[in-house]
Amino acid sequence: MLKGYWVAHVDVKDQAAFEEYKAAAAKPFARYGARFLVRAGQYDVREGSLHPRTVVIEFPTFADALACYDDPDHLAAKAIRDPIASGDLVIVEGYNDQRDG
Repeated sequence: MLKGYWVAHVDVKDQAAFEEYKAAAAKPFARYGARFLVRAGQYDVREGSLHPRTVVIEFPTFADALACYDDPDHLAAKAIRDPIASGDLVIVEGYNDQRDG
């Protein structure tokens, strides 16, 4: 099975409240085996425009990535995040370049 990823570009308007979201989201992330590959940090936009915070989260499977987003605990955490952050999020299936035969 291929891994799943959340790729988000976010603008956080209230960092203290965002910390509450992160604490609330920790439980569903742990439940679905989430692993943060990118969590903000230094960046250099070369094309287009993005929100200032980039996050990439890896899940064991694409199904886990979808299920985590729809989990009631994540939706409760998202309700904390929605008023204090805006952005874009895509859930995408990983890639395996191994070929049969």
